Amino acid sequence: MPAGCRAGADAVRGALANAPAAVAVEGAPLSSCLVPATEAASVQEIGSVYLSVASRLAGEARADPQGSAATQLGYLIGAVRRGASRTQGIHSEIVRRLEQELTLVDTRSPAYLRGERAGREAG
Repeated sequence: MPAGCRAGADAVRGALANAPAAVAVEGAPLSSCLVPATEAASVQEIGSVYLSVASRLAGEARADPQGSAATQLGYLIGAVRRGASRTQGIHSEIVRRLEQELTLVDTRSPAYLRGERAGREAG
């Protein structure tokens, strides 16, 4: 797992400020933190960090569906889906839990969709 994957929620949130442009923490794209050969503790750590960030962004995105938080949340979700799609189900619980944070978020807003598309492509 790349070193940037252990930088924490503040580093992830700060890096997401670049969305929809490419987002990386210490050179590591967000999806690169979801690797097949990961110990359970690392999966839990990454899930906790991403969930913390998603929870904060979701609150902001609910209040302003066209704002930067919606784009950042979309990017995070897209990047996590991208990474999890290559790990044979190991990270499916992280995806499921992050998707729960989308309750009441306008996932059809242009800002959210722009971020999600960028996250799936480059996240």
